[in-house]
Amino acid sequence: MAALGWLTPRRRSATARSVLAGEAAAEAARKTSQEQQELEELHGLLAAPSGKPAEPEPAFPVVGDDRAAAFFDLDNTVMQGAAIFHFGRGLYKRKFFQRQELARFAWQQAWFRLAGVEDPEHMQDARESALSIVKGHRVSELMSIGEEIYDEYMAERIWPGTRALAQAHLDAGQKVWLVTAAPVETATIIARRLGLTGALGTVAESVDGVYTGKLVGEPLHGPAKAEAVRALAAAEGLDLDRCAAYSDSHNDIPMLSLVGHPYAINPDAKLRRYAREREWRLRDYRTGRKAAKVGIPAAAGVGAIAGGTAAAMALHRRRR
Repeated sequence: MAALGWLTPRRRSATARSVLAGEAAAEAARKTSQEQQELEELHGLLAAPSGKPAEPEPAFPVVGDDRAAAFFDLDNTVMQGAAIFHFGRGLYKRKFFQRQELARFAWQQAWFRLAGVEDPEHMQDARESALSIVKGHRVSELMSIGEEIYDEYMAERIWPGTRALAQAHLDAGQKVWLVTAAPVETATIIARRLGLTGALGTVAESVDGVYTGKLVGEPLHGPAKAEAVRALAAAEGLDLDRCAAYSDSHNDIPMLSLVGHPYAINPDAKLRRYAREREWRLRDYRTGRKAAKVGIPAAAGVGAIAGGTAAAMALHRRRR
């Protein structure tokens, strides 16, 4: 990992590992965004995603404000379900791990979505399992597979409403970043396919293009997401008071609290309460039937099916 020379020293309350994870994610995001821009310029192909932009709130996003940007959580905010779960299905199809491991992973994913909270033991197991899968594989191999898996499992699970919000920022001339605990490679693929600027995600260490089985810092989750956004904003010269952030999970309150325009998208119960107390904007793109299952009127525009990201890191050991 290159030296983080473009970052400025500052005091922070997060742990050192959260800071390291956030800074690593920000650096990786800027690098991949620059590479993508260079590639597009080389081929003369600037991203022009389809779909109508959502009608913005009055005077927001502000057209031409280059000191503003938007940060979107991925799982259950931009996409239905967890990106790493869909990625795991694709790896299982390609015989990266065994059936019983897929069943265990699926159970953890289901438990997390129903309970809406993250078990520390699950998270530790998820981290170790995910790293064991990619260890020894080339980054380029996983990127190539990720492109295929996006088409197979993810493309049809993008929330049109959230996608329109992102497009509104793009149409205003602002940069739009995904911020997720999913691997940065997976997040980068999704961001590029959606025509977004780039992605901040969990950074797995690699040497000479091969995964070592270690993380840089920790999963990009909770306070680490806020650190990533803070680091990227400093590097890009953004004014966070003019930026927007979008998430479904109370775990992302640190990130949402950083910006001047926080949005709760498909919010879980804790985030819904927190957002209402602070008069944050709420958006719910789930069906009325799904909202009713958790005892919340569809007309209320809010729900309590938890999103979040880090528990979705529960991929399990590949076949030896």
